[in-house]
Amino acid sequence: MKARSIKYLAAEGVKNIWANRLMSIASIGVLIACMVLIGMASLITKNVNKAISTLEQQNVIMAYFNDKNSVLYGENAPAQTDENVSVAEDSFLIHNDEEAKALCDKLSEIDNVLSVEYISSEAGLQSVKDTLLEGKEEYFTFLDEEYGNPLSAAAKITLADMSKFSETLSLIEATEGVDSVQSQSDLADKINAIKTGVGVAGVWIIAILLIISLVIVSNTIRVTMYSRKLEIGIMKAVGATDSFIRLPFVIEGMFIGVISAIFSMAIVYFCYRVATETLMQSLGVMEIIKFSSVALETFGIFVIIGLVSGALGSLFMISKYLKKEGSEFTAI
Repeated sequence: MKARSIKYLAAEGVKNIWANRLMSIASIGVLIACMVLIGMASLITKNVNKAISTLEQQNVIMAYFNDKNSVLYGENAPAQTDENVSVAEDSFLIHNDEEAKALCDKLSEIDNVLSVEYISSEAGLQSVKDTLLEGKEEYFTFLDEEYGNPLSAAAKITLADMSKFSETLSLIEATEGVDSVQSQSDLADKINAIKTGVGVAGVWIIAILLIISLVIVSNTIRVTMYSRKLEIGIMKAVGATDSFIRLPFVIEGMFIGVISAIFSMAIVYFCYRVATETLMQSLGVMEIIKFSSVALETFGIFVIIGLVSGALGSLFMISKYLKKEGSEFTAI
């Protein structure tokens, strides 16, 4: 097809929008509503995933090492222990910081382990003291050089994928040198359930709204098409190809989609800004994705939705019409 013909047909598509402006405005309005819902659903999903990711980082596994303190003060410790109790060197596996750090390196090699932080027994005791209520520090004054520190060295382990929590936990527990493990498996299950639920809901919402968009554009093109029924018949009678007849309607649908995308972007920005400002002021929520970081992606999605829904809706409807009804004019 020549460039002049394409330019003419594109102009005809734009004219069709104005000629059928009431239906075009109605279609743009419904498409805007669908895109705004898609955009807000996408932003909500992103923020929920970010919040879950933050929660995942806090849901760590604490692996306590099989060192001297684990023998003295662990579950299988002697009935009475004091600083004079002797412990055989071969009764535990971790004897110093070097061996503990080597075990941390070994744990970091386990699949799905994101990071491993070594926590010495001294650092662990200080952490306990730091988390105490103000004025309660005296309860731990007996833990000095005379009485010793009962805490074992440990590793703070963060996982990359919480859906593999149970499998990774089993591998950590089976690692030589690990005496005991503390974790929040229930929280991990809840996190996975939330992520799955949000993902499935987001996909269904977007899919349903995309179908609605296609239906709306198709109906608009259908009205335009029937209003030009005689014109289409004459064009076919003089030898116009289906592609020549089809293109203005496809362009019309794509223009409707792009216009809807532009207005939808402005509305989503306004709604998201108001919602985030309200949350920050009322709840003090700060871990919210900035719109500027997803603006280009969101607008790109809107444009793609508009172009695809407009093109497919128009193409489907005009092709169906030309195949079943437009042929009646070929005999004119």
